[in-house]
Amino acid sequence: MILEHLTVGVLQTNCYLLGDEQSRAAAVIDPGAEGKRIGARVRELGLDLKAILVTHAHYDHTMAAWTLKHDFGGRIYLNPEDQSHLLQVIFGLAARFRPEVRPVSPDQVDAPLAEGDRLAFGSLQLDVLATPGHTPGHVAFVLRDSNMVFSGDTIFAGAIGRTDLPGGSRSQLIQSVRSKLFTLPEDTIIYPGHGPVTSVGWEQKNNPFFLA
Repeated sequence: MILEHLTVGVLQTNCYLLGDEQSRAAAVIDPGAEGKRIGARVRELGLDLKAILVTHAHYDHTMAAWTLKHDFGGRIYLNPEDQSHLLQVIFGLAARFRPEVRPVSPDQVDAPLAEGDRLAFGSLQLDVLATPGHTPGHVAFVLRDSNMVFSGDTIFAGAIGRTDLPGGSRSQLIQSVRSKLFTLPEDTIIYPGHGPVTSVGWEQKNNPFFLA
């Protein structure tokens, strides 16, 4: 398996490239900015980009999705519960930092994501978990064979995602972590939307939001 981590954009979003070594089929998770840089790495690795996977529709996780689609033709996947963010003039809060960003029509999303979906890229299989709270349609991607989960902005190392933004719910987020992410094996590595990697077991024992 090919796994590369790129930190992109002013908010230092974690973007991940996943590829199957034999078929070169690949997916990118949360391309929030710097689409040309991400695309250059896709070419350097000789990957066939099949999918652009979005954990949630905030601009810092989506802004390069359409650049990559234009350049490589991969399908964009997003939970329909988050598509309303794409209609907002602020495009998922982008106007605070990038006023030139324009809203994107939901018909530019190629495929919906929902709990229980399984996406295959060569030998790689990603399971979709619905993890609302940071946004209504937030999802996580689980690579069970490798004990990995890409959690977006649901949980970070020692912290959780914001819930004071439009559509956020602290109680939903806490429930999402407890009922979805914390039911994965303790040695599952968490690849979050920002900051360093962590693990399910470490967060269960040390994350202050879940110790009470």
